[in-house]
Amino acid sequence: MCGIIGIIGTNPVAPLLLKGLERLEYRGYDSAGIATLDNGRIGRRRAEGKLFNLADLIAREPIVGTVGIGHTRWATHGRPTEANAHPHASDRVAVVHNGIIENFRDLRAELVRGGHIFETETDTEVVVHLITEHLNQQMSPREAVAEAVARLEGAFALAIIFAGRHDLMIGARRGSPLAIGYGDGEMYLGSDALALAPFTNRICYLEEGDWVELGQDAATVHDASGAVVTRDIKQTALSGAIIGKGQYRHFMQKEIFEQPAVIGDTLHALVDPLRRRVELPDFPFDLSAAPRLTISACGTSFYAGMVAKYWFEQIARQPVEIDIASEFRYREAPLPEGGINLFISQSGETIDTLAALRYAREQGQKILSIVNVLESAIARESDVVLPTLAGPEIGVASTKAFTTQLTVLACLTIAMARARDAVSAETEAALCTALTEVPACVAEILNHDTAIRKIAHFLAEARDVLYLGRGSTYPIALEGALKLKEISYIHAEGCAAGEMKHGPIALIDETFPVVVCAPSGPLFEKTASNIAEVAARGGSVVLISDKEGIGKMGDYAEHTIELPPIDPFVAPILYAIPVQLLAYHTAVIKGTEVDQPRNLAKSVTVE
Repeated sequence: MCGIIGIIGTNPVAPLLLKGLERLEYRGYDSAGIATLDNGRIGRRRAEGKLFNLADLIAREPIVGTVGIGHTRWATHGRPTEANAHPHASDRVAVVHNGIIENFRDLRAELVRGGHIFETETDTEVVVHLITEHLNQQMSPREAVAEAVARLEGAFALAIIFAGRHDLMIGARRGSPLAIGYGDGEMYLGSDALALAPFTNRICYLEEGDWVELGQDAATVHDASGAVVTRDIKQTALSGAIIGKGQYRHFMQKEIFEQPAVIGDTLHALVDPLRRRVELPDFPFDLSAAPRLTISACGTSFYAGMVAKYWFEQIARQPVEIDIASEFRYREAPLPEGGINLFISQSGETIDTLAALRYAREQGQKILSIVNVLESAIARESDVVLPTLAGPEIGVASTKAFTTQLTVLACLTIAMARARDAVSAETEAALCTALTEVPACVAEILNHDTAIRKIAHFLAEARDVLYLGRGSTYPIALEGALKLKEISYIHAEGCAAGEMKHGPIALIDETFPVVVCAPSGPLFEKTASNIAEVAARGGSVVLISDKEGIGKMGDYAEHTIELPPIDPFVAPILYAIPVQLLAYHTAVIKGTEVDQPRNLAKSVTVE
């Protein structure tokens, strides 16, 4: 997760920015930088690697000023070089940015035609040039940012400073979180309250679509329409813990709402947005040569692997086997020479998955892992590691780790498809475009949280719940049932929709809710038949679909949750969000320990 810190005040700002960035190190990063105003001019210092490299650079080449912004960055499609590090700047404006600008290619082409010269291929640089263009048209900074933000599509958080304006900093958010800190003669912006904890305990969280003008002692918040609005200022009590809940009631809720940002960070690390091409690190083996890909994982990570099996086989035409890691080595599966084994684990310490990895290693397999902790045992024992950039996940029930696992697996699928000549360049570009639209779509779904919370009251009264899905949303049905079981203690089952008539239909009566994940598309009509069968037997359907699907079958449902229309390829990522929210709100209504449900541990390190 990239991190943002911004400070406008009266004290030398460079050491304060470094202190704020240190608080964001937990998110993971591979370059960092700051920009300040020095007598009205923008100065920058950026460095590869850890913060001490940036601190050493600033010690050698001091940078002064009382207004500044800073950023920790995970490398995007470009290497973690100084040129690609934030802040990006022109002679008039400097910007730090979390998230993805989906339409940056069109904006970049327009700006190039207008004479702008780009130094990088990042989407962030488009924001710099767009604001600069508006400033050159004699707009005020406020007007320039408002015009620029209105043209941006995607999920993002921005902090912006302007040459000659020691009295102004502007922040904006859509999808990615951003908080305001209120100090004594100083004001702050940060990715989360933890970044601001060294400076103030008075925090205001911007809402979706908000943007803010900061002075030294005040903040003016605008909503998406530009109207001035009031947002509550809260007292925080962050302790020495690595991470706080911010304005959220539980870590799980916070982590659900972080998903637009962390999915965006993960995509930035793997997708070249300009070329619409997946760029993975160098592999010590040929992705195209494996006779079989074998996936092993546990729990939620296993369901991520199930989704990936659909992707690998349908898109990359790669034969796949998938096993629950705790079963894999005990059935002593014969593994083909030259095979690739893929292991998925949030912690990277799951003992069953680690044991499966070691079995595969003994069988001479190539080892590829997807983990959220690069220092973990599974990562250390792998040939290649693809990290999920979710940041620490405190809630026991996995949410953002799951969707970032799916994001990495989607990128790996595209790369393997290309290596196997299973997709054209045009198809790869279309799939990458669909992926880059995901963070904004997730943010849109989260905006319907209140409506989903109302539906959770219905589920909270149930003793048993059935989840149905077909194709790549079948694993999402399994994941939805697991989430409900984990944190609400309501018995739930996930079922392939086509299998309902082979047994589970016997359970359906007037007391039995059925949650159906059914995006419109080639499989919808088959699932529609299941919905009608449930309704005919008095069961209560919660239909999760898009406008088209709800238009066709919404009359059969007790409740509906409308999702944005998307490419079927990315449907599993988006359909994970409402089942997470349903489980979360149901657990809250029932009064369970949401973040630490009984009998469960975050990382299972014993067999």
